[in-house]
Amino acid sequence: MSNGVCYLFAFMIEAVILWLYSSNLFTARRRPQTQFAALFLCYLMMFAVSLLEHTWLNMTLYLVMNFLFLLTMYDLKWYTALFHSSFIAAIMEMCELTVYSAMERFSPHFLAGTEQFQNMIIFILFSKMIFFTIIYILIHLLKGQQTCDQQHNKSVLLLIFIPITSSLIMLTLVSVSDTFLLSPLLEGMITLIAFCLLISNLLVFGINQYNLKKSMEFTQMQLLLQKESSAAEYYEMLRQQNESQRILIHDIKKHLHSIDMLNRQQEHDKIDAYLHQLIRSSDLKESARLCEHEMLNSILCRYMRQCADSHIAFHTDIRSGTTDFIADNDLTSLFCNLLDNAVKAAKDIPEAFIEVSTGRKEKTPFTVLTVINSCRTDPFTEESGNPTIMIPPPSHNHGFGLKSIRRIVAKYNGDMQIYYNAETLTFHAIITLKRQG
Repeated sequence: MSNGVCYLFAFMIEAVILWLYSSNLFTARRRPQTQFAALFLCYLMMFAVSLLEHTWLNMTLYLVMNFLFLLTMYDLKWYTALFHSSFIAAIMEMCELTVYSAMERFSPHFLAGTEQFQNMIIFILFSKMIFFTIIYILIHLLKGQQTCDQQHNKSVLLLIFIPITSSLIMLTLVSVSDTFLLSPLLEGMITLIAFCLLISNLLVFGINQYNLKKSMEFTQMQLLLQKESSAAEYYEMLRQQNESQRILIHDIKKHLHSIDMLNRQQEHDKIDAYLHQLIRSSDLKESARLCEHEMLNSILCRYMRQCADSHIAFHTDIRSGTTDFIADNDLTSLFCNLLDNAVKAAKDIPEAFIEVSTGRKEKTPFTVLTVINSCRTDPFTEESGNPTIMIPPPSHNHGFGLKSIRRIVAKYNGDMQIYYNAETLTFHAIITLKRQG
């Protein structure tokens, strides 16, 4: 009976560890309720088989059940699920073997009493604490690589000192139990302390994950504020444009009188110039609608306004449906960084221009984004044989824009080519992004 309780307790801890590992590293394909139900059934089956006390059967079933759980509940290929399930099983076994060997070396009397309920609980807690510590470290190492699009603060790695310290405390308690003859009350207190240490480690991990979630929500809130700011600028531009058009309509009678006067004087050249000046007036242009994507349209309108203030010609050709698969935060980072660099490079250049276009490669899932802008000097310099883009003026943010662009290109399994054309004095950025799914 006592062995069954210990095994049940051990499987509960292992189930929690597997849940933390998989939910932090992989994209779920099922609802959380379905995942909990599948995890419960898998570990209930493993618990029932463990009562037979067949080591090889238990280990094989542990590997198979974890594999089936990862394969069915998460968006993984079968070989990826098999790799992770094998890896977790190996880590778990190594932790148990390490603790068993250490106890056999330093506390032989303690191991001699492993049939006792309290000693088995301490052994389980000690081995699972080490297992949890290793998985905790791996989560943060792998999460930085697999979910680089999400915020992840590496400073949380400092929290690993909590499970490490807890493991040292448990080792000390085991040594004390082996060295001194303790009363049943003290042995019960040691077991309770070990249990509380495990709970505290799980709580610290859970609180940290909660803080990360809140940090991501804060980032999303900032993105919403940025959307509202871009939309506000866009609608302000529309308001100013409509106001200018109303003023022009109000003054149209005066313009007609001026044209009539020039016509009576037979100043045909002046009439022609006058009409062309009115036609080219920005007040007669259509509303600022550069593309169908609302977020991208707001971004492009903002930079169109900046270019107008800096006397830079701004041309766009955004084909329909070419950017709808890009997340708004990635879209903002990508286009804003590209256009920030383009505006800086083209500023104060006579007859400067910026051209932005997007299109799809036929019969492929790829979208091609091209940005061409005027650039007076070659922005590439040779440093240690590697070309580096130098974007003036230098600042503490130097290079972060290009890193952000490369991160987004990598996220969408794309490619980026950048080069400078010395003959036309233009800088070219050609980015290919793959539509997911």
